[in-house]
Amino acid sequence: MARTTPHDHPPAEEEPLYRRIATQLLGELREGRISPGERLPGERRLAEHFGVSRETVRQALELLRRDGLVATDRRGSHATLSGLPVEAPASLAFPVGAAAAAPGTVARATVTWEPPPPDHAEVLGLAPGRPTLVHTYRYATADGRGLRTAVTSFSAVALAEVEELARYRDRADGTATAHLRRAYDWMRRAGLTLHHRDAITRLASTPSVRVTRQVHDQYARPLEITDLVVDAQKDALVYEFTLPGRAD
Repeated sequence: MARTTPHDHPPAEEEPLYRRIATQLLGELREGRISPGERLPGERRLAEHFGVSRETVRQALELLRRDGLVATDRRGSHATLSGLPVEAPASLAFPVGAAAAAPGTVARATVTWEPPPPDHAEVLGLAPGRPTLVHTYRYATADGRGLRTAVTSFSAVALAEVEELARYRDRADGTATAHLRRAYDWMRRAGLTLHHRDAITRLASTPSVRVTRQVHDQYARPLEITDLVVDAQKDALVYEFTLPGRAD
């Protein structure tokens, strides 16, 4: 009997309905039925089209929005990036531990093209002042509690070998929503084995902990470094795990 891991995709029939609708809608976007930048039909029309409730459509759109495939502004929802393959929602969300948006919470994620923090540049092997793709995530409950922030800097290797990440350079102005929830799936599909090393320490005189995550590939090349600050009380610890690359 084949052994499964927590990172394996569940069989399609076990997936929540909204995930299946998200995949179907992504397929229609990929086939060109709706062009990038073109406004999507309203929730009511999409619900009728797929034969589901508006709430299911709303959840499916939110999933695609988190992946950066759909954006919403005053014109409504519209497709963003073109040329993405049809695929199921991410198996390991990025950044790990940042927490997904839920009712009563506020989550904001953007990307910029700028020099990373000095300690990030050193880990990534970047010359001082050299810009790269920097992802910033902020999550909090409506009352401001439960705050989590994450700043991720990507290496030149990651941008050179992961096409989906490289596409963000031209729109990394710090304004467009970019959750990049599929970042690790994109890396694995590019044939990269992901070795995660998380160092978790308490911040002095605060109830928060800092998680410093470094991800390398099978050749020990740095791919990304993330500083995640979580409002919590935990003892310091270090743990590691590896995700093998996928050959699709």
